[in-house]
Amino acid sequence: MDKVKIQIVPPKLAIKAMMDSGYRNAAYALAELMDNSIQADAKNVELLCIEKTIRSDRRNRARIDSIGVLDNGCGMSQETLRLALQFGYGERLAAKDHTGMGKFGMGLPSASISQARKVEVWSWVNGIESAKYSYLDVDDIIAGRMTVIEEPINKPVPEIWVTAGQNFSKSGTLVVWTGLERCIWRTGKAIIDNSEFLIGRMYRKFLNNDSTKIRMATFDGDTDSSTPTFEKYAKPNDPLYLMRGTSTPPPYDIEPMFEPWPSADNYETEILIPYAGRTHSVFIRTSMAKKESRASEVGDAGRRSYGAHAEKNIGVSLLRAGRELELDRSWAAFGEPRERWWGLEVEFPPSLDDLFGVTNNKQYATNFTEMSKIDVDDWLKEQGKTFQQLKDELFEDQDPKLPLIELTQAIRKNIREMSNLVKVQLKNSRGGKRRTRYGFGPEEEATAKTRLLQGEGHSGVSDAGELKPNDERCAEIQAALEESGLAEKEANEFAGSVVSKSMKYIFTEAGIDTPSFFSVQPKGGAILLTLNTNHPAYDRLVDVLEKDSSDNDDNDSLQERLNNALDGLKLLLMAWARYEDEQQSGVARERAQEARVDWGRMARRFLDRGD
Repeated sequence: MDKVKIQIVPPKLAIKAMMDSGYRNAAYALAELMDNSIQADAKNVELLCIEKTIRSDRRNRARIDSIGVLDNGCGMSQETLRLALQFGYGERLAAKDHTGMGKFGMGLPSASISQARKVEVWSWVNGIESAKYSYLDVDDIIAGRMTVIEEPINKPVPEIWVTAGQNFSKSGTLVVWTGLERCIWRTGKAIIDNSEFLIGRMYRKFLNNDSTKIRMATFDGDTDSSTPTFEKYAKPNDPLYLMRGTSTPPPYDIEPMFEPWPSADNYETEILIPYAGRTHSVFIRTSMAKKESRASEVGDAGRRSYGAHAEKNIGVSLLRAGRELELDRSWAAFGEPRERWWGLEVEFPPSLDDLFGVTNNKQYATNFTEMSKIDVDDWLKEQGKTFQQLKDELFEDQDPKLPLIELTQAIRKNIREMSNLVKVQLKNSRGGKRRTRYGFGPEEEATAKTRLLQGEGHSGVSDAGELKPNDERCAEIQAALEESGLAEKEANEFAGSVVSKSMKYIFTEAGIDTPSFFSVQPKGGAILLTLNTNHPAYDRLVDVLEKDSSDNDDNDSLQERLNNALDGLKLLLMAWARYEDEQQSGVARERAQEARVDWGRMARRFLDRGD
């Protein structure tokens, strides 16, 4: 019988698999080291890049030689340092601590070998002179020369790192990577530039409250490592754009670009999730771009530097223990640039890792992302079931998605409402500015027809508002316009124009959660008509005609737009015909017919150019 021992996992294959452990790039791998630093109560973390000159293409080029992450945290004991390089250890995993940023104890070794062939660690608890040293060498492991992690030894921190670092304190840790062939960025500056945006977003909560500072610097390893060739401190990158002093370009680097939505007192929602015998709190926070940041006088805000910054932050930010796990773009409409103008973050505790499907490299939450693909409202409509019936079925099937249902429904509702508001925010800023070929718009024409009707003795509910003082009328109209999404300045100017010109009609647009195509409200003596952007008639009739014509539009495309609008109008009339046809009682049918006749009589009066 064959007595040869067959290894379950050959070390050579295992280490190669771990090198391909799924870190998207060096920035995500570096974040694992920073997690350990923050978990160790470090107030200062430094990303230090040492470059050396190499000969390439007959030129001397500076290339990354080694990367160090230094912190002034609590440091590690000799035994902890040894175990920290073991795959799958982790103090908090061993202690079953589910409160911090750590997860499976894979961070330090797996993140390191995903980018470097050798990782060295110095850690001290009683001054840098007491530093203990340990390491992992991928080449030695593959060759079978390294099979165990040896006892850490006393070894001085190399001078190059002592002079480069600024925060060597009584306790701390230094992790150094060398053999960086797998790192896609070849210079220290490239590593810092590409990591800054992500690191600023991941640790924005810590950076914003000054509990942690992150210094990033590059040094010339051939000459002097005491003076950086490039240096910066990470600034918070807030996808909700509610923080001050962030990496957002001016003018919103100092002041927030967004504001809490729907209000400062009501932008955070707590969702209680029962799981594993306990009730856990998950928080949803929402924000919207300030109206002035998208106002028409600034031009195309999306083309500005702060608009480009916001485009990189499209999606739902998922936070775990205060640290961003990922920015999940699957919740946003693909390819829709207007999605940049809302923000939403979800924060959950590590005790819900299994429910959310958190991966061991803390880059994904697979179950949460999967829920973004399920539109519960559409599913219920197709199945003809209620929301409670769906929950009952999931409970009976012991479906693990059940606790996430209400959370994802709340997220989807918020996104839908914010997207609708974004959609109409700029359109409303053009209110009253469109003109017909006859020199004045339909609002003025309708106002003139209404004055004729009033002269003939006809009165409406809104007419009483015309007797109010002008400042009171302006305030009432302005408030209604702001509610529909118009910026304060433009709403004030527009309301003043309406009152001064004695305009009777105002058009605005907003998402309305009713089946109505439009709503009618008397405001300050005028009649406010709000077109429902959620109604299909809006897309078929209004939006298709309001799209700007470009020089590239040919006759065929223009004709197609007109045909689409005509089709929409016919469908709208046929919908009324069917509504009238479904009135079963004679009285109901007669009332519908009378309403059609009365509206037709008024429409004829308003559309008649003879007046």
